Amino acid sequence: KLYERMNLEELEEAEDDFDEADRKAIEMYRQQRLQEWKCLQRRQKYGELTEICGEQYVKEVTNAPKDVWVIIHLYRASIPLCLLVNDHLSLLARKFPEVKFLKAIVNSCIQNYHDRYLPTILVYKTGEIKGRFIGAAGCGGIYLKVEELEWKLAEVGAVETDLEENPSKDTVNMTTLSARSISAHEDTDTKSSDVMKPRIT
Repeated sequence: KLYERMNLEELEEAEDDFDEADRKAIEMYRQQRLQEWKCLQRRQKYGELTEICGEQYVKEVTNAPKDVWVIIHLYRASIPLCLLVNDHLSLLARKFPEVKFLKAIVNSCIQNYHDRYLPTILVYKTGEIKGRFIGAAGCGGIYLKVEELEWKLAEVGAVETDLEENPSKDTVNMTTLSARSISAHEDTDTKSSDVMKPRIT
């Protein structure tokens, strides 16, 4: 239809040439575009990796809107892999602005959390943990690429990736073995300070 290719100024200039049916169609088209724009605005609500502290955790993570995926990285700035994960999550936050990407210094959320469990990435929706990537092995190792992290997040449903296959499929078996090893050690750790520690499944 001719009016679908017009911009707003052209529509206003040509308005006198339209009959009643055209005017109704144009109004419907305007409403449709407005709804699409509002939907896009809602979806592009975030778009950056935001720092929070422990006091904000419940509000920003657990009580986030029910239709929003939340990805939070618990990190320590002295661990190089944590800094790499932060860099990757910053890129992914821009690529997937409808997803809420957060980071928090681990001690502000969980006291006495052991460095061997860092980085820790938790994926939430509707206030529940839908995925967790814990430690160097669980997160993909020191040579982690942004595409590998994107694939991990897509596997739990947090992002809709355009990647066609797992970019790290050759290393999946080693990662799984390492994660199981960490899990076995975790079961022997009975410190009361680790009660809140996210568990590897």
